[in-house]
Amino acid sequence: MKYIKYFLQFLLTIFSFFIFKILGPNISSGISGKIFELIGPFFRSKQIIHANIRRAIPQIDSKNLENITKMMWNNYGRLFAEYMFIKDFRLGKLGRKIHIEGQEILNDIKESKKQVIFVSGHFSNFELMAMYLEKTGIKLSAIYRPLNNIFLNSIMEGIREKFICKYQIKKGIGGLKKLISLKKNNFSTALMIDQRVSEGILSNLFNQKALTTTIPAQLVKKFSIPVVPVYIQRIKGLNFKISVHDPINFSEEASIEDITFELNQILGKMILKKPEQWIWSHNRWK
Repeated sequence: MKYIKYFLQFLLTIFSFFIFKILGPNISSGISGKIFELIGPFFRSKQIIHANIRRAIPQIDSKNLENITKMMWNNYGRLFAEYMFIKDFRLGKLGRKIHIEGQEILNDIKESKKQVIFVSGHFSNFELMAMYLEKTGIKLSAIYRPLNNIFLNSIMEGIREKFICKYQIKKGIGGLKKLISLKKNNFSTALMIDQRVSEGILSNLFNQKALTTTIPAQLVKKFSIPVVPVYIQRIKGLNFKISVHDPINFSEEASIEDITFELNQILGKMILKKPEQWIWSHNRWK
């Protein structure tokens, strides 16, 4: 039964991508956003979403709570449609709609051949971050979590490897071995640190314990390299702004727990900049 559901989702996605291709990026992104505003609440618990938002913004009123939820689904929908046009962001005119703050930091990393760990979260169209970093000329590998839907996952992996980041590292032991191998060849690493992971540790996010990945902290300790936080926000429609922050050099005395805690605090500040552009539907504090 599960695979039948996955296959139907696969067929619906293929059909949607076909329609998006006909409509073009602007119309597709807008329409898909509106559709997800309507259908999203049927697939994820509204109670969990509201509870998560209240953890971050305890004093929020009901009007703003509903607006953040609505716009979160809108962004979800836009992201779904924009997968059809990742190639155009990478190679075409849509690339002009990505504006960069901190380009000099990326230039320095590239020219000095420094090795860093880029960290961020699932904000707006998060796929554009790794795409832009690699497009800049930085040797990059990106850590990803495969989709549960095996049919859709093959499509997503193909899009990611071809247009986002060639060196995709699957989460897990096998992926970690590949990651270390690339590290020895001076590759930087990009990953999202906002997913709930069973192999993580409990670390404060909005003053409550949340299971958090320790991969960045482990890489810092093993290779003594800096962490570069990156934030992306949707300005309007298909216009985005990527903000690259100064590298953070942790001391040798900093523990795995210390580093993970500090990165969670940075993540929390990013989330609060545009809370409607973060994915609140996952229960990080379960």
